[in-house]
Amino acid sequence: MDIVGTVIGAGWGLLSYVVPFLFVLTIVVFFHELGHFWVARRCGVAVQAFSIGFGRELVGWTDRQGTRWRISAIPLGGYVRFAGDANSASMPDRGALETMSEAERRGSFYHKGVGARAAIVAAGPIANFLLAIAIFTASVYFGGRAILLPRVDAVEAGSAAERAGIQPGDLVLSIDGRPMESFADMQRIISARPGEALTVTVERDGSEVTLTATPDLREMTTPFGKQRIGLLGLRASRDPGDWTVRQYGIVDSLRIGLTDTWYIVERTGDYVGKLLTGRESTDQLSGPIRIAQVSGEVASMGGLAGLINLAAILSVSIGLINLVPVPMLDGGHLLFYAIEAVRGRPLSEQAQEIGFRIGLALVLMLMLFVTWNDLQHLGAAFGLGAT
Repeated sequence: MDIVGTVIGAGWGLLSYVVPFLFVLTIVVFFHELGHFWVARRCGVAVQAFSIGFGRELVGWTDRQGTRWRISAIPLGGYVRFAGDANSASMPDRGALETMSEAERRGSFYHKGVGARAAIVAAGPIANFLLAIAIFTASVYFGGRAILLPRVDAVEAGSAAERAGIQPGDLVLSIDGRPMESFADMQRIISARPGEALTVTVERDGSEVTLTATPDLREMTTPFGKQRIGLLGLRASRDPGDWTVRQYGIVDSLRIGLTDTWYIVERTGDYVGKLLTGRESTDQLSGPIRIAQVSGEVASMGGLAGLINLAAILSVSIGLINLVPVPMLDGGHLLFYAIEAVRGRPLSEQAQEIGFRIGLALVLMLMLFVTWNDLQHLGAAFGLGAT
């Protein structure tokens, strides 16, 4: 009975990670593919299939315009197949393209102008960004935002804050001229700028005092792995009077939604830049296993609202990844179209084929690498291999 109970417990534990992960991934993938689909339809392209998942079809139906909508057996992505595609990776079917009638050519993706093709491809990542903005905006508009004033409760001994002269009771008004509405605003700037001198203006005893603080570089362990961030060594106020829930109108909510989305883009770009220059480690790169782990943890702590917000964060990440100019990704297609627009004609079939093979190899290597990262992180979480 103990063995049966252990197996059942392990099964439920696995489901607590898998179900939230698939929920989040399905939302992100659906809107990404919906972007491709919607613009393709507006450009007069015939869409043969819209699939959530890969492999064998589990459930499906055909709409009045001939598109087969399907849910497939392997729920780790999705695709839209246009007229003229050879497969779900949007490789052209050269034989079919050559034998198309004039009517079929009008509905073929590959017979559209380079502008239309670029718009269809770019629509996927754009839809991801719009989804994130919509989620962040709705979250603020309907739920408001809990605001903790950026008041200092305590200063860590020997910290950057102490060296800068920041004192308990100080209210941080601005950093480098940017107004600080909340402690979270302050954390965002400080964490992203370790080792940089920041001009910090505080209110102290009714007067404004301007200080210079340089955040220390610290390594923190998070669900996504070890992160190197800037810290001043401040403790937030514990006074209940410094907490407030602020409600926003639709315009301000949209502004916050745009700001939150841009913050993720900015931090991602900053990380990639530091990674390329050797100032960041690759252990923060995550794959499906770690995202599933985080999804389960978010579901247990934040419920449905937490998962929706995680979907927004993941949606931005998926949008950015797809814009990387690597063949097989949307960014690679856009690169080919840019070359075509400059040259006045597309690259040769052989050149495109080589590009796609290189792109596939790069994508597979990245997937193997992040999966290895995930397994190492999972092993560390369970104490495997620790010394």
